[in-house]
Amino acid sequence: MAWFYLILGGIFEMGWAVGLKLSQLMSVKIWGILMAVVSMSLSMFLLYLAQRTIAIGTAYVIWTGIGAVGTLLVGIFFFGDSAGFWRLFSAALIIIGVIGLKITA
Repeated sequence: MAWFYLILGGIFEMGWAVGLKLSQLMSVKIWGILMAVVSMSLSMFLLYLAQRTIAIGTAYVIWTGIGAVGTLLVGIFFFGDSAGFWRLFSAALIIIGVIGLKITA
């Protein structure tokens, strides 16, 4: 169950960054900010639950990795961010590191 909490927490980690971006694009900024605050709170709570059984270093790196790579992909697909080779290559390195930590955990 801890891994489920961790993955879900990583998804909510993406939510706060997307919420902040949406607040810049929306005429009523409070909805984006509210999305960011709720997502951040849920993300941290789920990380807290996951850390009860997963080592803190492993949990934190996987949590931030999901958030970072997921947010990068959301930016590319929905906000027109650059999808250059080096950005995608760097994201792949993050994914390889996360998989390596999961395998050795």
